[in-house]
Amino acid sequence: MSASHHHAAADQAGPVTDGKLIRWAHRYDMVVKLLTLGLDRTLRERTADLAQIRPGDSVLDVGCGTGDLTLVAKARAGSDGWVCGIDAAPEMIEVARAKALKQGREIDFRVEAIERLPFDDDSFDVALSSMMMHHLPDDLKRAGLREVYRVLKPGGRLLVVDFRRGTTLHDHLSPVNLIHPHVSAGIDGLPTLVKAAGFSQVETGSTGFFPMVGYVRGEVSR
Repeated sequence: MSASHHHAAADQAGPVTDGKLIRWAHRYDMVVKLLTLGLDRTLRERTADLAQIRPGDSVLDVGCGTGDLTLVAKARAGSDGWVCGIDAAPEMIEVARAKALKQGREIDFRVEAIERLPFDDDSFDVALSSMMMHHLPDDLKRAGLREVYRVLKPGGRLLVVDFRRGTTLHDHLSPVNLIHPHVSAGIDGLPTLVKAAGFSQVETGSTGFFPMVGYVRGEVSR
C-alpha cells in the first residue's frame, strides 16, 4: 500500500478515541448557525481576537470540525504562519480540506484525536478549541489538555470557547439548551482542568455577544 493510500485509509477509519464524534459533517455548519442564532461568523472572529493570533504564528485548532475557525486563524496568521486543524471525525476533515482548497488556503488538516497529538513538544504559539470540549468526558479533557500544553511553546496561548451553563429561564429556553444536550459539560469547571494541565494566567469570561458561549484562556509559562 502506498503512503498516500495508507493515509487515506487511516483518515477513513479515524483514530480510536473515547470522545463523541460528529459524523454528519455536511449538516454541521447549518446546525452551528442555528445554535448561534446566525452569529457563527462573529463568534469565529471574536475567538481569533481572544486568542490574539498574529502574523507568523503557528496555530493548532483542536476539534476543528469543518474548518471555519481554522480558516479564520490562517487568515490572521498569514502566509508565514503554520496552521493545523485536527478532528477525530474523518467526515469533518474531508469537508474542511475542501473548504481550504476552494479558498486557496494552505492548512494542514489531519484526522487525529486530542489525547494523542502527532506533534513535537513546543510546536505551536496558539491552540484553539471551539465548541468541542463538551463532547469529551473529564478524563479525556485532562489528557487532551496535557497534550495541548505539551505541544505549545513557552509563552504559548490556549483559548477554549464553549457553551456555558444557563441560569435564567431565557437561557433554558434558548436553541442551545433545546437542541444540545451537553451544555453543562462545556466551560463550567474547565478552568480547574486547564490549571491542572499546567497552564498559568487562567481566566474565563463571556464572548461578549452571546451569553451562553464563554471562553477559558491560559498561557504556558515554562
